[in-house]
Amino acid sequence: MSFFKKSADYLRLIKFSHSVFALPFAFTGALIAAGGIPAPSQILWIAVAMVAGRSGAMGMNRIIDRKIDALNPRTKDRELPRGVIKTWEASLFTAFSFAILLLAAYMLNPLCLKVSPLVLLVLFTYSYTKRFTWLSHLVLGTALSLAPLGAWIAIRGIFDFEILPLCLAVMFWVAGFDIFYSLQDRDFDRKHNLYSIPGRFGVKASLWTARLFHLATVGLLLSLIPIFNLTWFYLAGVLIASVLMIYEHSIVKPADLSKLDMAFFNMNGYISITVFVFTLINYLVPL
Repeated sequence: MSFFKKSADYLRLIKFSHSVFALPFAFTGALIAAGGIPAPSQILWIAVAMVAGRSGAMGMNRIIDRKIDALNPRTKDRELPRGVIKTWEASLFTAFSFAILLLAAYMLNPLCLKVSPLVLLVLFTYSYTKRFTWLSHLVLGTALSLAPLGAWIAIRGIFDFEILPLCLAVMFWVAGFDIFYSLQDRDFDRKHNLYSIPGRFGVKASLWTARLFHLATVGLLLSLIPIFNLTWFYLAGVLIASVLMIYEHSIVKPADLSKLDMAFFNMNGYISITVFVFTLINYLVPL
């Protein structure tokens, strides 16, 4: 098997393209923490930490869920159930990814290195939560909310409560779209005693919960304006992201879930990038 084929298998294993969800919010947190453009070395190591942390988390999740994935018609063709990647190979990949995360934390500042074990604990815990609580969506949101928090600590070297609204915004945003994604598996979850909001409460209640979560996201993003004296450029970005969320919800209906993939990937990728781009413009264009 060629190197490029094997590399492609690993990228599919961790759904590398989904890095577009959390990485822009990490850079948004970095911009706000720096009050402008961070140093190139900080940008580099934040990116390395984000990609390595997410890769390790996805690898670990695939390892832990490999037997469940093999039973699920939607996931049975993933790399581990098919044997394209062996469990020991995925384990080595995961360990290597987490080692790179620790290296990036070390290169950023001492506090980043000190809190990195807590980050690993959250990433590890998420993979098991669907086995005992339908709040697993919020746990996943908490894991991705560490992106802007970690970037803040990477830039400032300290923890401040003022970054928490952005972290909470990411948490509710991720939990909302993860509920969408879980709608595909609601019957499977019920049959195999797995916990999720769609499996526990049904489609309509799940859609309303996702709407409330995303409404909270918008409110929390808007709350950053007075906290950090952000300009109308940032406000414009939040408003555009809000319109994208509204559209995302409009295309997923209780009687028609056929557009879940577009709602999950396309819209949420656009949302995170939009917030980042307009936050960047906020600091590049003086008023």
